[in-house]
Amino acid sequence: MADYREYTERETDKKCPNCGATVKYDPALGMMHCEYCGYSCQLPKADTENVVCEMDFDAAVNTESCEWGAEKKSVECKNCGAVSIYDALETAAICPFCGSTHVMPAATDKTIAPGGVCPFEVTKEQAGESFTKWLKRKWFTPRKAKKNARPEAFQGVYLPYWTYDAQTTSDFTGRAGYNHTVRDRDGKTRTETTWRSVSGVYQEFIDDETVMASKRHEESGVKKCEPFKLSRLVPYNPKYLAGFVAERYSIGLKEGWEMAQTTIHQKLKSHIEDYIKSHWHSDKASGVRFSTLYSNITYKYILVPAWVSSFQYKDKTYQFAVNGQTCKVGGKAPVSAFRVILAVLIGIGIIVGIYFLAR
Repeated sequence: MADYREYTERETDKKCPNCGATVKYDPALGMMHCEYCGYSCQLPKADTENVVCEMDFDAAVNTESCEWGAEKKSVECKNCGAVSIYDALETAAICPFCGSTHVMPAATDKTIAPGGVCPFEVTKEQAGESFTKWLKRKWFTPRKAKKNARPEAFQGVYLPYWTYDAQTTSDFTGRAGYNHTVRDRDGKTRTETTWRSVSGVYQEFIDDETVMASKRHEESGVKKCEPFKLSRLVPYNPKYLAGFVAERYSIGLKEGWEMAQTTIHQKLKSHIEDYIKSHWHSDKASGVRFSTLYSNITYKYILVPAWVSSFQYKDKTYQFAVNGQTCKVGGKAPVSAFRVILAVLIGIGIIVGIYFLAR
């Protein structure tokens, strides 16, 4: 673990060979770039032998959840000697005094290193533009609140995610329904359903069921700016973190798998209903009950890109996130009760006006 941290710190504090400034990863260029002299260099591209590998779930260690949100760490910049205080969940940071990029020492050794990363493809300016357009469409948001939201305050963050693969085998019972038309004595028709009990075994391979491994962003809008393009996933390289913050997971591997099973169960129920309709040529499926056996479970610990920000309005904090690949915005904007009431009154007035015009 120590070797991993030293390697990450060494790779994310590279100096420009021309002017000596810190080289950072530029999402617009897709390469390392010096903003002072313009020096750029490509990152090595992944080949067929250098892919993000699935890890065996049963053989994994350090699977417990790690709640580090309340801890703080002091970090000394190796470039200028300044000491800064950061949240213990942050693993990459920028020195506020000289701009040097470095990695925070691990808060604990019980940490799984990331195996893959989806690099930023959206710049801070593009994220700000998308956020501004999104906020303008919020008609019920007060004008003062919109002024408090500063798109330039976005911080690029790599968020932790677990992905799970598994083979599922489900024993199920249910009912297949067949619709038919019935005519009553008055000549009117109605649809009735005849039900038939069915049972069987349904198998499906689950590929990349994702779980956000952070409890800090439950209200930040990250879920609303999903999905992320996991097809762009590349093997972890510390250079992608240069100039950004990366957060460690606070939801452990096993806890994440329990969360994933809840979502998988809901999906399997829908898929089994579709299977019943298809296999028994029925119109409906109902009363599905099943138990699932999971086998060949594998996982990946990955980092995905997001631009996050927040602002204060009437003593309440509103958090937002912009997908670092697609510019999709997520978050909850403040709502003006006055504007809502005004819109309702206008709507009632329009309906009343149409009614009298129709008469």
